[in-house]
Amino acid sequence: MLAAAGSSVLLAGLAACGGRTSPVSSAASPSGSGGQLTVGAIPDQDPEVLQRLYGTLADSMAAATGLDVAYRPVTDYAAAVSLFRTGDLDLVWFGGLTGVQARRQTPGAVVLAQRDIDTAFRSVFVVNTATGLAPSDDLTALAGLRFTYGSQTSTSGFLMPAHSLTGQGVDPRGFPGGPGFSGSHDATLQLVASGSYEAGALNEQVWTARSAEGAVDPAVGVYARTPPYHDYHWLLGPRAVERLGEDLPDRLTGYLLGLSVGDPDDAQVLDLFGAGAFVPARASDHAEIEEIGEQLGLL
Repeated sequence: MLAAAGSSVLLAGLAACGGRTSPVSSAASPSGSGGQLTVGAIPDQDPEVLQRLYGTLADSMAAATGLDVAYRPVTDYAAAVSLFRTGDLDLVWFGGLTGVQARRQTPGAVVLAQRDIDTAFRSVFVVNTATGLAPSDDLTALAGLRFTYGSQTSTSGFLMPAHSLTGQGVDPRGFPGGPGFSGSHDATLQLVASGSYEAGALNEQVWTARSAEGAVDPAVGVYARTPPYHDYHWLLGPRAVERLGEDLPDRLTGYLLGLSVGDPDDAQVLDLFGAGAFVPARASDHAEIEEIGEQLGLL
């Protein structure tokens, strides 16, 4: 969806540095026990990257709020939505579409915040250079290529790219042999680089981050970008509020909106999220996502 933007070197360093003892455990108990706040996220990138990212976030959030915060990884996008519904995940970093799905299935869920970059997010269409395609706004040139998306419920890896293709008269499921679904943005890059697929769509932030790290194969290039849309956001479950107090939404929102690039520790968290700040978010921000999701039969 994070979508995380820091380099693997920085991630590793953050996991090792600092004098604090992290309360994070990948085998955390379900949030229904005790006073623990269990954080989750859609698995949109490599698991190792996500573990380090949300471990760092949980450590920072625990230190700032006094809560016992634990990160619990999940296997796929649907699991994040399901575990949020059952209360096994309290606070989840969702993409636009999965956030809409989660709110529909979990009455009382509270939208807390989004990154500054999520107010005008984009997807990128990438191609293998062997196709000979130069950057263009003409998506019809992709119609005859072997094409892969990310997850089937990814906003940036499927929903919005499919919407853009449809807008130019391209059947988003009509690629030769049918489209692939790689499961994550990193996997999409790898599949297009290998030639398993000639083109694909992914989160622009992941593209930018991997490019900055020098991790993008030269055989892959950007062909086009989607128009901007609202995407990732934090969603808090109602059972967590019942368990940890009615002021919990305000406490967590205060922490997120209070992160500042002027503070070295805060800046580390923001950098990992590829953001300059977290900003307020509302359920209505994703009205377009909800409408498109219904049109594509994803809701």
